[in-house]
This record gives sequence, C-alpha cells and structure tokens, in this order.
Amino acid sequence: MLVSQNPVFIPGPTNMPEHIRKACDMATIDHRSPIFGKILQPAREGVKKIIKSNNAEIFIFSGTGTAGWETAITNSLSAGDAVIITRNGMFSHRWIDMCQRHGIIVHVIEAIWGDPISATKIGDLLEADNDNKIKAVLATHNETATGVKSDIGAIRGAMDSAKHDALLLVDGVSSVASFDFRFDEWRVDILVAGSQKGFMMPPGLAIVGFSEKAMQANESATLPRTYFDIRDMHKSYASNMYPYTPPVGLMNGLHVACNTLLEEGLDNVFARHHRIAEGVRTAVKAWGLPICANSPDCYSNTITAIRTPEGFDSTQIINHAAQKYQVAFGIGLGDVAGKVFRIGHLGMLTDVLALSGIATAEMVMVDLGLDVTLGSGVAAAQDYYRNNSGLL
Repeated sequence: MLVSQNPVFIPGPTNMPEHIRKACDMATIDHRSPIFGKILQPAREGVKKIIKSNNAEIFIFSGTGTAGWETAITNSLSAGDAVIITRNGMFSHRWIDMCQRHGIIVHVIEAIWGDPISATKIGDLLEADNDNKIKAVLATHNETATGVKSDIGAIRGAMDSAKHDALLLVDGVSSVASFDFRFDEWRVDILVAGSQKGFMMPPGLAIVGFSEKAMQANESATLPRTYFDIRDMHKSYASNMYPYTPPVGLMNGLHVACNTLLEEGLDNVFARHHRIAEGVRTAVKAWGLPICANSPDCYSNTITAIRTPEGFDSTQIINHAAQKYQVAFGIGLGDVAGKVFRIGHLGMLTDVLALSGIATAEMVMVDLGLDVTLGSGVAAAQDYYRNNSGLL
C-alpha cells in the first residue's frame, strides 16, 4: 500500500524537516556515558534560547504536553491549594480536570469559546484574595481548539497590579517555537511545551521550564510525584545524567530542532508563521466563512478554526478530506465539535505548502455542497503571499 506523502494540516504533530527526523533516528548509545551529556545539555540550552530565558531550569521528560501539565502542578502545588484558570477551550478544560483530580481548588473563569483569557478578570480575583489562598494562575497561551491566542504579558501585568504573589503557569504547547514567547520578561514561573508542534519533531517529549521562584515552590509542594519529580531530574542533570532511561534520539532531535530555529532566526520564524496564518485567514474570508476566534487581536498564528454554516456537521470535512484526498485537517473539539474544522499552519510549513492545504479544503467543501467558489480562497491567499513574502 502506498503511504501518502501529503503534508498534514493539523495543529500537531506537525510536518517534520528531514534532517530533524534523521537526527531522532540514531544508533543506540550508552546513556550513562559522557556522550549523553553532549546531547542533553545543548538541548536544554537551546530551549532556553527559544523561550528567551537566561535563568529557566529546563526539564525534559518522556511524554507529551499532558505530562508537562502534570509536572507543572505536582511540583509546585499541594492538595487544597487554590488556582485560577480560564476555561475558553478544550485544552484549558482538560487542565482544569487534571487540577481537580489532584485535589486542587479551581476558580474557573468561564469564557466564550472564541475569546481570549481576560487579564482583567484574573486581576479582579487576585485583588479580592485578601488571605492569599490563590497559589497560581494557569493560562493557556494558545487555545488549539479555537485558534485563540491570549496575552501572557497582560496577565502578568494584572498580577503585578493586584500585588499578588501567585505563580504564573503557562501552557505554551502550541505557541512555543512558533510565535514569540518571553519567559523572563513575562516572569513566567512554569512553562509547558512539547516536541511535536513548533519544534517540528515526533511526539514524545514534555518540555518544562521552571523559574527560580517555581524551584523554591517545589520544596514545599506536597502533591505526590515520582516519575515527574523535578528534584530527581535536577540532581541527575548536574552530572550529565538522567534518573531513568532517557529518549536519547528525541533529545538529539530537540538539539537539532533548536539549532534549526535559531539559524533561521527567531524573528524570521515568527514572521513566517504570521505570514502563513494571514494567508489562510485571507482564504477563509474569501470563502465567506467566519473564524472561530472572535477578534483579530487574538488570532492564532499556529491554528485557524473555521466555523461552518449552521446545521452542517463540520466533521464531514475532516472525513472527506482524509478519504478522498488523503489530507488531514483538525476536527472540532468540545463545545465546538461539529461546528468548526481547523487548519494547522505551524512547524515545517511554507507558503506553497499552505496553498495546497487551502486548495484541498476548497475541493472538499465544494464536494460537500457548501457555498464556496472553487479557487476563491487559493486566489486570495496567492495574492497575499505574493505581496508579503521574504525574510525580515
């Protein structure tokens, strides 16, 4: 059976550059030998540069973003602690569920799925917390289910204005290495990322950054943790070791991925994602369909969720694209299941590849009888890309 070589247009895992894929495909080494340290430490340092930090402690676990979430909360909180989190999509919803399962008291700010996190509402809750019971604010930087980006800098500003000492925990799984992340400037305490999105790698690494303040919080946190205990990692890292068997190939891939992004130049990486995203959004406008994100201010540069007409099951688009054209788009999740389909535009992607996804989506929608003119979105995106190309 012929395996399709079409690019994927899901919000992760993303398309992989061949040299990064090959970097993950390496011969077995003795991970107790000095060779491992030459993979481990450059990978950690590379991540620090990507997130613009001089001081973060980077921990790399076998796992995905969900493992990173669990690492974040179990190493900084205790049962009965209170946190604030905005539910504005499926991934913030899942983080809420995880916190509740761990016995954490969760103050949920309900938001429309399509809106970003309100820094003002977070600030109001913190100002009212006279007894300092709230130990952390959890924020999803980029809500993949809806294609909504939130302003982490504004959230930090609201926390500062409230003069509250809560930790700031950020889910950056679908934002890091795709658009600007400023760990030190925003004084993020714990960042969660994964290998399979902006880093353009296979799934398998949970990448977590801790501030000095978060490292101190770890000492008093009492939630149970064994595999995800950063104290074991920290102790092992000091000797270029790992507390258990590491995913050496993936770590080597992370090292190469960081170098690739830094060689392109972070500003160029961010500009490329913005340009490709704008082309997709221009196409969506030409189709006459609304974007799930409710304001251009919160449009994501890694994923666009597109609303389909009332009464039409958007899942048909995903199924038809896969069956007829062997192309993958993202399905609607949670509150927007059956109401949106998603075009991922992150990782290894170019204007030309994006055009192939736009063209396929058009063919699918026309096949299914939606009121879309074949070629309209492609032409609009082509015009945008022709006039907005090149490096910074």
